[in-house]
Amino acid sequence: MRLGYFTMPLHPMERKWEETLREDRQAVIIADRLGFHDAFIGEHLTDRCETVTNSMMFLSSLVSDTKTIKLGTGTSNLSQMHPVLISSHAAMLDHLSGGRFIFGISAGSLTTDAEALGILDEDRNKMFSEAIDVIMEIWQGEPPYDIDLPDNRYKVSTSRTQTPELGLGVLHKPLQQPRPEVVGTVLAPYSKGVTIMGQRDFHPLSANFLLPQWVATHWPNYVEGKQAAGQTADPDEWRVARTVFVADDEATAQRYGRDDPNSPYRFYYNQILRKLVRSKRLFVFKEERDQADEAITLDYVLDRLVITGTVDSVVDQILALREQIGDFGEIVYAGMDWVEPDLAKRSMELMAEQVMPRVNAAIKASKAA
Repeated sequence: MRLGYFTMPLHPMERKWEETLREDRQAVIIADRLGFHDAFIGEHLTDRCETVTNSMMFLSSLVSDTKTIKLGTGTSNLSQMHPVLISSHAAMLDHLSGGRFIFGISAGSLTTDAEALGILDEDRNKMFSEAIDVIMEIWQGEPPYDIDLPDNRYKVSTSRTQTPELGLGVLHKPLQQPRPEVVGTVLAPYSKGVTIMGQRDFHPLSANFLLPQWVATHWPNYVEGKQAAGQTADPDEWRVARTVFVADDEATAQRYGRDDPNSPYRFYYNQILRKLVRSKRLFVFKEERDQADEAITLDYVLDRLVITGTVDSVVDQILALREQIGDFGEIVYAGMDWVEPDLAKRSMELMAEQVMPRVNAAIKASKAA
């Protein structure tokens, strides 16, 4: 099982923007040093707590300060920009990173972003689908492109103005061929979008704020999609994000990972909980669809979604998660605000250097038995 990193990121509103950007960059640099496989960075335009406004721009700032970690958009919100721009920016980042780029995609769910861009009343899922189709056509095609797909608003051509002898009219392709890995974040139980990912050989990343029982519903749909495409699904392609805090002692783990009023984990899930209530998507946290909204308290959420403890405890919890949802290729560690930087960094160190070797040793032993 690989170890990845993901951050939305979420910081208290009173923190200075330049400080949180430096902190988020430092977390990825540490992840690279510790051997994390990849790092996914989220983006929003209109959220004072989630302060990366363009994940590709943020990731480009990390190319020279990292060596091996793959750099992924987590996600690039495809409804918010013309696909020609997204495809060109992604291709450039792939070249800048020496082929370390992962193209994480979604429609973009934040309504205030959509309102600011004037697309609040648009079908953003349809815009997403149309955009990714055009991006794939650009990367597979040649000038003058003449992309005019059925029922797709985006028409792309350079036929009227191209000048081949001057190199004009050419859209750039990524370094990785035929394209970089495409990853889609999965936010809902029984997501049908996962089936489409399987059909298109895009890889799923199950969100860290989804209960394990709902995460388990993603894999059968992915298998269905792969089978429809005449392919076999490989668990190595499935990433599962979880909220994890590892400490040297149990008291610190419980304090910082849950109980302290200043715990970044309490702050994070309080924010997520309030946003889901606002967007009428509280079902994400429910064990049953008809569960009362009042039952979904912050402590209820923390009990079910934060993996916290010493190394031994976290190893046991990750292995129990694997037993519950099935085999998967990568656990993606969710980054938090650094309320206490030393504890935040120590958790990443313990996760990479002690937890994952023990988890993989246990998986190897179970497969050999």
